[in-house]
Amino acid sequence: MVVNYSNVCFLLIFVNLVCSINDERIIQGTNNNLGESLQFLREFDREASNMCTRVTTAQWKYATNMTDYNKRRMIEQQTLSEKLERISWRKAITFAWSALPDPQARRQLKLLIIQGRASLNDDKYNEIYHLIAEMKDIYNNIKICPFKGFNNYCDMRLDPDIIRTMAHSRNYDELQYIWSEWRKKTAPTKNKFMRYVQLANQAATAMGFRDAGEQMQAPYEDENFIENLSDVFYKIEPLYKELHAYVRRKLSLRYGFERIRVDGPIPAHLLGNLWAQNWKSIIDLVQPFQTTQNFDVTSEMLRQGYTPLRMFQLAEEFFTSMGLKSMPPEFWINSMLEKPTNRQVQCTSSAWDFCNKVDYRIKQCTQVTMDDLISIHHEMAHVEYYLQYADQPYIFRDGANPAFHEALSDAIALSVRNPIHLHRIGLFNNNTDLYETNMNFLLMMALEKVAYIPFAYLVDQWRYKVFSDGVKNMNSLWWSLRLQYQGIIPPVPRSDSDFDPASKYHIISDQNYMKYFIAQVLQFQIYEALCTAANHQGQLHTCDIYRSREAGRLLSDVLKMGSSVHWRDVIRTLTNGKTDKLSADALLNYFQPLELWLKVQNRDEPIVGWNTNNEDTALFQSWKNCSNCLGNNSILVTFILALIFLNFYRI
Repeated sequence: MVVNYSNVCFLLIFVNLVCSINDERIIQGTNNNLGESLQFLREFDREASNMCTRVTTAQWKYATNMTDYNKRRMIEQQTLSEKLERISWRKAITFAWSALPDPQARRQLKLLIIQGRASLNDDKYNEIYHLIAEMKDIYNNIKICPFKGFNNYCDMRLDPDIIRTMAHSRNYDELQYIWSEWRKKTAPTKNKFMRYVQLANQAATAMGFRDAGEQMQAPYEDENFIENLSDVFYKIEPLYKELHAYVRRKLSLRYGFERIRVDGPIPAHLLGNLWAQNWKSIIDLVQPFQTTQNFDVTSEMLRQGYTPLRMFQLAEEFFTSMGLKSMPPEFWINSMLEKPTNRQVQCTSSAWDFCNKVDYRIKQCTQVTMDDLISIHHEMAHVEYYLQYADQPYIFRDGANPAFHEALSDAIALSVRNPIHLHRIGLFNNNTDLYETNMNFLLMMALEKVAYIPFAYLVDQWRYKVFSDGVKNMNSLWWSLRLQYQGIIPPVPRSDSDFDPASKYHIISDQNYMKYFIAQVLQFQIYEALCTAANHQGQLHTCDIYRSREAGRLLSDVLKMGSSVHWRDVIRTLTNGKTDKLSADALLNYFQPLELWLKVQNRDEPIVGWNTNNEDTALFQSWKNCSNCLGNNSILVTFILALIFLNFYRI
């Protein structure tokens, strides 16, 4: 008899994750005077917009010139902003907002109240943000020693050194070393995170939520949030398992079947990414048709004399060809399009809204590469969103839900990066109708998009569980979820003295992560709707919305709403009334040709998915931990122990 402890644990892991957010439970006062509430919202709109401009300006100055002076100025402005946030929140909760007759006033007050930690007293409010700042500081200053290097040259940073090594090294031992060393350096955040959990829960319960996990879900305004996302995930899971089985076989051939079982999970360090969340860097190991032209058009861009400025102008023309807005003069004057040579800057690409309805910028250390060309279109899509909803009140100048901004930008990138579009703008000269070309392209996209879905789904599932059930056994829970959803295991044994979730920045920096799962699905929904508006014929992955005025009109109608209406109403507009729900259908439609191809490739695999044995779970889960998963079922635990005892003594 084989007892799979982890599967038993998984059956019970989400029993308490049912979400039912009731507006009546959210904190509010007794003042139902509509005139006073509208006056407060007008004053807040003015003050918050001005404060946003000041804070964003200070953040920009530091990001583009990282001096101690600029950092102090940024912190000063952020401190003032936090004071305004707390004052505004305390005023907002005096209103009986759910009883107000004006739906827009109700919505603005609700959105103002449910986010942030303003319900904490001054000491605890300062403490939680100080803890977050400390964890971020630890993360941002990590350096590790190179593999088999000299200890006095321990200067490998996350970007670009560690990321580049994980992407390009094919040395099993080097990848394992880098993976382990990074987690050793992030583990010291554990005690700070445990205290952060306590304070976040205190803030949430003071607002009327059960815990901080429920507060994180509140902006999605969905009483069945967990169940609805679960339905979406399990619809995509068969496609992910086909991809997993195909990649596992290729990695087994590369690293050996003694390291990767033909029916088992994949060691987490072999997928080209420090977190095993994006597998596109191992395309060289898994690409099916090696002789077909590569999709990276960087060399063609260089041959044609592209410059960073030309790349930005090309991106702007993509949007104006659809009838959308051009970038304002301030964009071209104030943006940082290339890395300066005379000062230290943050090179992470980002789009900026200075909250004054005039100034919008992009910060990017652009190089003439295809990746940067796609990134420019992605960031400019954010700016287009800013421009479209600029006339909304300050609170509504945001995506329809926390995932919409990223989903919109990624939907634009789906059109820009496909071979059809690259051919239309003169950068891809190969035959775009070749079967081999399409399979290579779809597999590359799946390594980036489909492979990411289970990781994006589980990060906040873990966090919701920690907020609801406490900080005990956090690390074993993390790996239980990663095994269940991703089919991966750690390359070296882990224990609950480790804190591997801290290896991901979004967790220790208090950032919502479920939005990335939703965006990963929603981008295909948006893309399909725009392709329908553009009257696209053929397979979805070949659609290019470039120059489609019809797609541009639909996109403009959707973006102008900001967050002034429920996101379901936005999806209803987007799909011309066909649905108001998040749906996996468009994503599955996009990858349908690849899924059929993968099924053929996997026909001889022992299993599509992965079997889990005791050696897998022993890497991260002690018997004590798993008995905790089983709860207080002492009879079952005793029975299993007796079986082990009898087997050991051959009785």
